[in-house]
Amino acid sequence: MSRLTLLVCLAGVLLLTACSRTTTPGVTELVYATPYSPNHPFSRADKEWMDFVERRSGGALRIRASWSGTLLSADHSMIELRHGVADIGLITPIYVKGGVHLIRTQSGFYSGADTVPKQLALYRCMAAASPQYAQELQGLHVLAVQGGVLPGVITRTKPIATLDDLRGLRLRAPTELLSVLQNLGADPVSMPMGEVYSALAKGVIDGVVAPVDTFKSMHFAEVAGYYTALAVPRGAYPARAMSQRRWLLLTDAQRAVLDEGVAVWETALARQAQRGQEDGFKAAQDGHVVMAPIEATQQQRFDQLYLRDARRNAEGLQRFGIDGLAVFEVARASLQADGTVTCPRGS
Repeated sequence: MSRLTLLVCLAGVLLLTACSRTTTPGVTELVYATPYSPNHPFSRADKEWMDFVERRSGGALRIRASWSGTLLSADHSMIELRHGVADIGLITPIYVKGGVHLIRTQSGFYSGADTVPKQLALYRCMAAASPQYAQELQGLHVLAVQGGVLPGVITRTKPIATLDDLRGLRLRAPTELLSVLQNLGADPVSMPMGEVYSALAKGVIDGVVAPVDTFKSMHFAEVAGYYTALAVPRGAYPARAMSQRRWLLLTDAQRAVLDEGVAVWETALARQAQRGQEDGFKAAQDGHVVMAPIEATQQQRFDQLYLRDARRNAEGLQRFGIDGLAVFEVARASLQADGTVTCPRGS
């Protein structure tokens, strides 16, 4: 950790100590931090969870939100939570470069899991089968796992009709998709979603792999003219967490409320994702974004490349001493022919 990051963490601890004191007898205030604005679909789900926690605890737990990245950063949130910068926060392990190799890589194992419930079920099958998940999340207590609607390809000025049209384009993409896009001749980059609007507006990137909701939630309809409905698999990952140290300071009754809140938060996230997709389609229409399908043959070709790459990435985890191939095989075995998810026996 850099000296600057350490100072930020220490400052956050002092701020938290000052701000999270219980001013009302019998009430515990917890600080929740997120990089998103209060009106983002993720934040609307967060608010549903906050209301549930306060109501279910009879007011014994109170959540104070810190929006728009004022406390937690996008790329160091897991470290910052462990150091107490906030009590609870939005985390994105899929964008962390070190220490969460399996969680980042497994987000590419979800081909065929085309709904949020399937994604969450598949994540839990894999997490139950590998102790590496818990090891990478050490120091954190997960409060929600997040999936989402399948992304497509958003581009500034060039429509995408075939996979060959991706050649030469600089695209922001999830980590698990970088090598797939490289193999298709694109120039993929990884960057926090909060930086994408500016990068699109300035022409630093040509497009982004993202769901339709971003046309409204991230205002991409203002800076991009095309959307191609290439069904890109979407992985699930732990997305809301609490410092384990803070978790242990809560009472049994308070922990029970937060445990009950896991399903509430995950359901709210799924519902807001669907609502966000509907709002995004309208924003794209109002912004005159050209929406185009992708031919079935092109989708099949992409799916084959995606699965081949996922297996290769799983095997590559061996260099970190992680049996990623075993986790990949659990994922494939869990997805049944009828589209349901059933964990293999013993996982």
